[in-house]
Amino acid sequence: MLKVPASPWAPAVEPDGEIRDGAWVAELDGDVLTGWPEGMRLIDRKEQPPPPGAQLRLSDADGIRLTCLATKTIEVQIAALELRHRQRTSAEDRMHAARATGLRNLPLHDTAQDQIWQETGQIALGLLAWKPMLALTGQARRWEPRRLRLRLFSAAAQLVTTGHRRILRFAEGPGPA
Repeated sequence: MLKVPASPWAPAVEPDGEIRDGAWVAELDGDVLTGWPEGMRLIDRKEQPPPPGAQLRLSDADGIRLTCLATKTIEVQIAALELRHRQRTSAEDRMHAARATGLRNLPLHDTAQDQIWQETGQIALGLLAWKPMLALTGQARRWEPRRLRLRLFSAAAQLVTTGHRRILRFAEGPGPA
């Protein structure tokens, strides 16, 4: 296991410049970077307790969540560098949403069909990215694709034929919780 002396740990910061409670950052060097490209920096963050929703991994010791990032960015303090990296998690969220909208695998057997599948998934992903910004408020802006499907895109309704017309009659009241 990698050991870092207590002295190089500095408090992590929030976007407003305040110190992030229970989080520290340190720059690792020495033998750890052997074989890495010249100028590479390795930044480690430890956090206790882990943020809400985070699960501890086997490598997390004593209830402390450890994460590392590698960068070639120089002349930036490690706390600011770690904050910049943490703020980029929206890209990972988009990848998670892409997998949830059908881009996890390619179910068809022809390259052209798979390309159409991917383009359709990208359209759905674009709609999922814009909908929260344009039509949702509060916690609903953070809903994952599955929750959006359950709460917004599915509605209880009944197709009724009366006379020579078909009417789609929606259930009254809120949708599924």
